[in-house]
Amino acid sequence: MKKSKRIQYQRQVRAWRVRKRVKGTAERPRLTVFRSNKHIYAQIIDDQQGHSLVAASTAETALCAEGENGGNKAAAIKIGQAIASRALEKGIKQVAFDRGRYRYHGRIAALADAARESGLDF
Repeated sequence: MKKSKRIQYQRQVRAWRVRKRVKGTAERPRLTVFRSNKHIYAQIIDDQQGHSLVAASTAETALCAEGENGGNKAAAIKIGQAIASRALEKGIKQVAFDRGRYRYHGRIAALADAARESGLDF
């Protein structure tokens, strides 16, 4: 197996390991996070219905202006606050946090802490 294929598979296995413990229900949907070098994305998903309820990302010009860095902690804090406010508008107060294949530190932790401070219950 090529090295790149093996690394890709290991990342997928890490994501599965986390996701098998975290399930999103109608009462407590799943808050999932994806980060790239340029942007950070968050969405709240109801796994029973199989659809996304709320989403926010730095790719939106309303949250991250043109030329502003969307791949740092400050941007992650903005996204955490935005996802929390959008969720509270929809009546979602409790979520299960799905960090995916990422460690809980840096941008992921900043997003989660900002969402907690803005009113979401993990």
